Amino acid sequence: MKKTLSILIALYACAGTLSAQDTVLSVSAPAPQQIIIQPQHFGYLSCNDVLRAMPEYAQAMKSLEELKKTYDQEMTRAEQDFSKKFAEYIDGQKSFPENIMLKRQKELQQLMEQSMQFKKEAQELLTKAEADLMEPVNARLKEAIVAVGKKRNYAYVLNTDANAYPYISGEGEAENCTDAVLIQLGIK
Repeated sequence: MKKTLSILIALYACAGTLSAQDTVLSVSAPAPQQIIIQPQHFGYLSCNDVLRAMPEYAQAMKSLEELKKTYDQEMTRAEQDFSKKFAEYIDGQKSFPENIMLKRQKELQQLMEQSMQFKKEAQELLTKAEADLMEPVNARLKEAIVAVGKKRNYAYVLNTDANAYPYISGEGEAENCTDAVLIQLGIK
């Protein structure tokens, strides 16, 4: 009886172990979840084309052109002044004493250096003026693009200038949003 009882306890223990293993074995790993990638909706436009349509851009370019014209007039005046003094130097070369010739050579050298320095400064100032004039225009364009992007629920908006995107497939929910941005700007 003790022997039978020992065997029954051993079987019961084995049965308990087996059922626990069965439970562990019967627990299966969760089914792999499928990742669904949906195409992103995006817009594209040429910022340069939109900029050229903006009245602010035309005004900025007009102001820049007027400033450039003013600098050009000053450079022309300086060149004429240099040419006049150089002609006087050439004419008087034979009759001027050496100290006057040296003085005139020095004046011509200074005029030439000043002219070159002015041209350099003028170019730097024109570049800065263009950046300053275009800053509010570019900011307004960016605001319009962001507004259109939000309204149309775009993931992003591409700028197609400089042939950066020579091909955009319509399969990925691509949309030319140039007209929408022009409307947002109040141009169309």
